[in-house]
Amino acid sequence: MASTDETPVYRAPMRSRDDAVPRGVGPERALALGICGIGGRLVPAPTSLAEALVAADAQAGIRLAWRIERFAKAPIGAFVWTRDVDGLTYLGRITGPWTYDADEAAVAADLVHVRRCDWLPDPVDEGSVPADVQATFGRGGRNWQRIRAASVSAPTLAVWNRYRDEE
Repeated sequence: MASTDETPVYRAPMRSRDDAVPRGVGPERALALGICGIGGRLVPAPTSLAEALVAADAQAGIRLAWRIERFAKAPIGAFVWTRDVDGLTYLGRITGPWTYDADEAAVAADLVHVRRCDWLPDPVDEGSVPADVQATFGRGGRNWQRIRAASVSAPTLAVWNRYRDEE
């Protein structure tokens, strides 16, 4: 994966909009399986992105369809930051295309729109997490979101390279 200072960086809370899903289940599942994702259960399970967008609009409204589309369009190689239930911060890179995970555990966690993601094996020391990344998590929210601050790509790449070298 080529890297430049322009590699997109995203925040992925992976927290369901369904309050019945316990906080932390999404990041825990994602880190364990090497995925990142968003919620939005669809019945029946879609077999293509186009089918998912139509079903999302019909079942939950256009806003879910837009969220799925934004998530699916993030380029392979993009960086992803997430936090676990303990507040530890993890960095990963998207390595695969969108897919719908209809597995029972995925549905229970409401982490069904997923992409393969190569996560660093350990949390990133909080002092190494770029300030703009910390700020996006500090604002809260459950949305998959691109971090557009100009000062986030280069330090994220530096963290990735430093932690990768330590493996």
